[in-house]
Amino acid sequence: MHLGIKDMVDILLVAVFLYQVYKLMKASGTMTLFTGIIAFLVVWVLVSQVLEMRLMGAILDKFISVGVLVLVILFQDEIRRFLFALGSHRRWKIFSYIFKGKSGNDEDGNKYIAPVVLACMNMGRKKTGALIVIRREMDLSVYEHTGEMFDADVNARLIENIFFKNSPLHDGAMIISGNRIKAAACILPVARHALLPKDFGLRHRSGLGMSMETDALIIIVSEERGRISVAREGRLAANVTAEELQQILSGEREVSSFC
Repeated sequence: MHLGIKDMVDILLVAVFLYQVYKLMKASGTMTLFTGIIAFLVVWVLVSQVLEMRLMGAILDKFISVGVLVLVILFQDEIRRFLFALGSHRRWKIFSYIFKGKSGNDEDGNKYIAPVVLACMNMGRKKTGALIVIRREMDLSVYEHTGEMFDADVNARLIENIFFKNSPLHDGAMIISGNRIKAAACILPVARHALLPKDFGLRHRSGLGMSMETDALIIIVSEERGRISVAREGRLAANVTAEELQQILSGEREVSSFC
């Protein structure tokens, strides 16, 4: 059998696909379920193709025929997260540069970074809990309407006042979009399969859950320890410094670690 370049590329793509699926299952905590599905497929091949058991093979064939629908139901969160990551990846932004032209207002688009970093550092020192969502490409209006809507400039003092313990808006998340604070006290989806340490509370689970559902970048300030964490695309970087936070917000650094 002759293996050509096309066959080698095909094998390489399959290997990359399987590796990405493995990483996705491991990060989401569904590796045991995924292993069970692989074991079922192995049994089906042995029964139907190798041993050629007609009765048992017919029963397993019925399960396989609806297997795609079952997989979509079981892994709907992981599939949504994979598609979000695929569609919002920065390598695809070259197409927007080609068709729209690169905008020269990058500095205007990053005006929120300095006040957000300053506010997070101040709240960390005071051990004031906070949950801040930075919108990227996806529309977050559904989450904005779960809280109090308003439109204000991003200001460090305003952010600290909103998350002040006696403020009526300190519970929930703040959403920032287009250098404007759009809403506060918003409700975020909680990560269900995340293998987080026990000392990470509801804020961290909500931030990680939001990063799984959307392409937004989420900043979490711990009320117990005053540490800053950042979540994006199902990954969470803990104990982030001011410099690292600024680099992440400006796109110079990836959220690569998972804790």
